Amino acid sequence: MTNYRLFYSPYYYADIGEEHVFPIRKFELVRDRLVAEGTLAPDEIFEPKPAPVDDLLLVHTADYISRLVAGELTAKEIRKLGLPWSKSLVRRSFHAISGTINAARRALVDGVSSNLAGGTHHAYPDRGEGFCVLNDVAVAVRVLQRERLAERFLIIDCDVHQGNGTAHIFENSPEVFTFSMHGAKNYPLFKERSTLDIELADRTGDAEFLDVLGEALPRIRLHDPDIIFYLGGADPYENDKLGRLGLTIDGLRRRDELVLRFARDNHVPLVTTMSGGYAADINDTVEIHANTIRAVKKVFFGENNGKARAFDA
Repeated sequence: MTNYRLFYSPYYYADIGEEHVFPIRKFELVRDRLVAEGTLAPDEIFEPKPAPVDDLLLVHTADYISRLVAGELTAKEIRKLGLPWSKSLVRRSFHAISGTINAARRALVDGVSSNLAGGTHHAYPDRGEGFCVLNDVAVAVRVLQRERLAERFLIIDCDVHQGNGTAHIFENSPEVFTFSMHGAKNYPLFKERSTLDIELADRTGDAEFLDVLGEALPRIRLHDPDIIFYLGGADPYENDKLGRLGLTIDGLRRRDELVLRFARDNHVPLVTTMSGGYAADINDTVEIHANTIRAVKKVFFGENNGKARAFDA
């Protein structure tokens, strides 16, 4: 048994239509695979309650939240969001936000924690975009600030798409370092300015990706964060329908381990979130996301001389 806590809810599912490009079943499938193989014990899985509206208002406008809840988004807003509105979508969004908030609180205690959703980095204060209704990491950062649990934050975003909403939210917040490593020619067409953006050419493969990431990590460590939020993303995968990069499943696993060892070796608490993934075969997306949790277990609890804690606080 470890001190590890992973947050998951069956309410992470929403009815968006079985033919939608967003694989909404992946959250449940990842949980099921990890439990079935014994990577996750049932007592390591915690179900979050919906996030309070007051937490959401730390980032999002009252107008947007009220219209989202009431189902009053305009047709243009729904097109930009890319998901059909439903009560289950709102419920899912409130639960997923809470999962990241709770994982952040636990990471500060245990050294590492995970949300089996989240990474919704395209959401802006007044709107959703790119399948992202609410910005979970941004809300979690503001909650930790309000509760005076952390002062300096590092967001490592390795999703194939730039974290434009997150970059915009924190553009005037020097205490939050936003690092996005993404496809140069991929969505969004018009990029925001992160603290550090690294743009990659189409079909960039494992070796180049890992070399670039490995060179960047010591630079962003100079920010001296109190906590790291990691958006893994399964969509840099070579067979992702929305990806355009060329990483293999093994390369993405090595990417995860590189980031996780960086946090562990520098004694910085870390939160993992899932972010995007749209492989032609959903089983590939599930495997990539499952590998992130397997890497957490390996790096924080397998390579650390069997210690239950990730490190001494």
